[in-house]
Amino acid sequence: MELVADILLVAGALGAGLYCFVLARRLNRFNDLEKGVGGAVAVLSAQVDDLNKTLESARAASGTSNEALGELTAKAEAAALRLELLMASMHDVPIADAPEVKPPEAKPADRPDEIANHGTVEVECKSEPPAPGLMFMRRDRGAARAET
Repeated sequence: MELVADILLVAGALGAGLYCFVLARRLNRFNDLEKGVGGAVAVLSAQVDDLNKTLESARAASGTSNEALGELTAKAEAAALRLELLMASMHDVPIADAPEVKPPEAKPADRPDEIANHGTVEVECKSEPPAPGLMFMRRDRGAARAET
């Protein structure tokens, strides 16, 4: 009986040893840096480092672009203000001082039968007088900046 128990004990120890050997090989393949998950983790770590460097350079570039756009916006607003003032000052100029524009002269036809008036109707265009009041309304630019 002891002999059977010893044989079963040795068989169980050999089975446990074989099981540990198989698990060790699987674990080595799993952590292999070229084919296994370890390699995937190493590649992903390198990609994360590259993405962090790219992100930092993009942030630096966007910061300088933001400053340049801010300066250009300020210049454009100043130019728009000057244009609005110029347009407002043009309302004070009397119309009589404006230069007269002469319409181009029509050339007479060589033969009177060249011009055919088939179903044409002449219509006079009436121009409306300019509306009184301000032509341009100034908007509050400070409120637009506060919202963004």
